[in-house]
Amino acid sequence: MSRYFDLFCRGVEWVAAILLGSVTVLVVVSTLGRYLFASPVPDSFDISRLALGACLAWGFAVIGLKGGHIQVDLVAEALGPRMRRAVDALAWAALLFFAILLVWKTWGRVLSARASGETTFDLRLPLWPFLALIWAGLAASCVTIGAKLLRILTGAEIVASADNQELDEAKRGLR
Repeated sequence: MSRYFDLFCRGVEWVAAILLGSVTVLVVVSTLGRYLFASPVPDSFDISRLALGACLAWGFAVIGLKGGHIQVDLVAEALGPRMRRAVDALAWAALLFFAILLVWKTWGRVLSARASGETTFDLRLPLWPFLALIWAGLAASCVTIGAKLLRILTGAEIVASADNQELDEAKRGLR
């Protein structure tokens, strides 16, 4: 089971990286086209903003994997290990709850865009596949956040403070 989850996690990271790279390339090519040839890439604004939304959604899933989001652990640092795990579990459960709500509302938006036939401005590309890609990233985040919460509840993982994570990364030469 762990092997399949590791493959899933690696896939999530690759999707996020590819989306970020594609947004970067699209913006650079469109900007160069606009200023050098007076002809930007058609629909570059719409496609780049939708792809950036997908990139953020898949990046959110990566946060569920690594737990690298902003932490305010002033209270948690003062608690013992058992209470700290309870606080961490509560925080991750709240994150999972709101992620599920976001997935639900985004799915409604996907269905709405598909039913209405919304398209981009220039090329008339349908919007719903882009929105579905965003939804898939958010759904993946629910899986990764749920797995992280389960690992915290079972004691298989201890959420380290942000300072400890930075020190550990510095020791390993990652920062």
